[in-house]
Order: sequence, then structure tokens, then C-alpha cells
Amino acid sequence: MEPRFGNVRAVPRGVWALGLVSMFMDISSEMIHSLLPVFLVGTLGASVVMLGLIEGVAEATASITRVFSGWISDRLGKRKLLAVIGYGLGALTKPVFPLAVTPLEVLGARFADRIGKGIRGAPRDALVADITPPAIRGVAYGVRQALDTVGAFLGPLLAMLLMVLLANDIRAVYAWAVAPAAVAVVLLVVGVDEPRRAGPREPRQSPIRWSEVHAMGWPFWSVVAIGVVFTLARFSEAFLVLRARDVGLAAALVPLVLVVMNIVYSGVAAPAGSLSDRVDRRMLLVAGLAALVLADLAFALWPTIAGALVGAGLWGLHMGLTQGILAALVADVAPERLRGTAFGLFNLATGVTLLAASALAGVLWSVYGAAATFLAGGAFALLAALGLVVVVRRR
Repeated sequence: MEPRFGNVRAVPRGVWALGLVSMFMDISSEMIHSLLPVFLVGTLGASVVMLGLIEGVAEATASITRVFSGWISDRLGKRKLLAVIGYGLGALTKPVFPLAVTPLEVLGARFADRIGKGIRGAPRDALVADITPPAIRGVAYGVRQALDTVGAFLGPLLAMLLMVLLANDIRAVYAWAVAPAAVAVVLLVVGVDEPRRAGPREPRQSPIRWSEVHAMGWPFWSVVAIGVVFTLARFSEAFLVLRARDVGLAAALVPLVLVVMNIVYSGVAAPAGSLSDRVDRRMLLVAGLAALVLADLAFALWPTIAGALVGAGLWGLHMGLTQGILAALVADVAPERLRGTAFGLFNLATGVTLLAASALAGVLWSVYGAAATFLAGGAFALLAALGLVVVVRRR
């Protein structure tokens, strides 16, 4: 019997395992990242512009690395091996954070950590497509994204708990973040099996060839364009944490912003992915952009702790309605033999855009204040939503 659309129980075991791997690594990463803006600005004396540059450079590094990892995974057919290398490198960077004494050391650790993320990202996303029937691809990506996001809110919760137990010692909290990262690597090694790929492998050539770029076709590049516009409207979440601190949330409680965001994100991602298997995925993207506009308005115009928490929830709604669906769109339109390369190119474009968006956010914050940063993001999101509505209606 063919699996029904949106049937979560039909999602392959390997996808659940990959989701758990993502969950444990995100627990580790978010224990660090939920406190990183406060650690950088408050403890190490970095400026908000420096924070934006560190976050932007880190994400751009991950995206550039994904181009090469996606290509290598297509050529070698060893997606799991690359994922293990990427998650392993991410785990090795975790001990650097509690020992850092300058922003440059944090930049170095973030740089190496994001290289690891770049190595694992495209092969992992392509592996999900390899082991999932097309009829339930949307819900499969939604399940993996939801488990990833469970880790993204458990991490800040653990950070808050440890901040209370360890007398606000951020470095001690960071030391505890090493353990879940190690669990993620072990689970990936023993819990995920890679299917055999049919057909001969192509000869090894340069990671991006014009023939392959042309083979992607207009549908793929239209998805890339959508992803770039989305990313321009959504800068680093480090600015959400800073805003929460700015409106009066205590240092030990600032991870609560990411907890709220990721609870909503994880609750929405799988149902949104399931729904996207039955309706035009792009309409859900429009709804996600509308949520982002409202989130930016809450952060900009409601400068209280309640406003920050409402804004974080709306930001999570935006993420749940868009991130897994964008990945499913890439899988839908990319040629199967170039799927890893396609994810790499998509992530390259969105990562470079995130560098520009985060740097711009830092400059706006320093020159005009926090409200200007979020109002600018809301304006970009509104323009993106209007443009996407026009595209959907024309087609």
C-alpha cells in the first residue's frame, strides 16, 4: 500500500535518526549561541557591529563550504561520511568557547564550527531525499526540521537552568555543551544507513561546472531567488537575544527568547511540511513572510519583555512555515544526480545574503538603534511577500 500524503509514520527510520542527530547537535550549539551575544558584548567587550560580522561570516562560511560538500557527495556517493566529518568537526569546536578570552577566538571557533555545518548540511539534506519516497518528501523534511528545532529550544532551556545552578557562569555552561555534541556524532555513526546509489559515478571535475548550472534549469534558480530574498529579510537570531536584553530581560533568562521561538518553530515545521505535500508550497511561504513582518513590528514597536517574547514566537512561526518547505522545493526541482550540488548552490546564495543582512543589521543597530534594525527587516519581508504573491498568481 502506498503511503498517504502527510503520513508521519511512513517517514523512514533513517530520517528520524538524522533528526535526532540534528537535535543533539542543536542542543549543544544553542546552549552556546543563546548566550553568545551576551558573552561577546557583555563579557568580551565586542561591539554590536562586530557581533553582526561574526554571525554573518560564520553563516557565509557554512554556505560556501556546502557547495563543495554537496558536489563531493554527488561524485563519491558518500553522503553519510561527509555528514560524520561535518558533525565531528562541529563537536571538536565546542571546548573552545569556554576558554575564549577575546572576540577573535570566538570568531575562530564559530568559523570552524560553521565549516563543519557546511560540510554536513548539503549531504544530509540530499540523504533525506535519497531515502524518502517523493510522495512524503515534504513531511520528511518537516520531521527532520522539527527534531532539529526541538534541540534548538532544549538547548536554551538547559542554558538557563545551568546559569541558575552555576551562578551565571557562562563559561561553565559552555563546558557542559560538549556532551550532547558527542552524542550526536555517535548516533549518526551507528543509527543511519546510507542506501546504495544506482548507476556509475561521474568523473571528478570542478565543483561548479557551467553544464551543471545550466542543467539545474529555471525552476531551480527561481527557488534560489526566493531563498535569497527570504534571507535578506531575516538576519541573525543573535539580534533577538540582544533585543531581549535591551528591553530588560536578565542575562540568565535571555535564552528564553530562543526557547519561545523554537517551541513554535518545532510545533509548526512538521504540520507545515505535511500540508505542503497537498497544496502549493509557495502559499505557505507567503504566510511565513507575513509572520516575519509581524515579528519585526513586535520587536521594533513593543519595547518590553512581553513584546520580545511575542516577536520571538512570530519569528518561530515564520521559520516553521518556510525552512523545511524551502528544502523540499529544492529537492522537487533539482535533478536527482545533482541533488547535493543543488543544495550546495542554494545554501551558498542564502549564506552570502545572510552575511550582508547581519552586517547591515549591526550597522543599523549601532547608528540608528534596535528599532531601525527590525523595521528594515520587516520592510524587506513585506516586499518579498508581495513579490511572491505576484509570482504565484501569474503561474
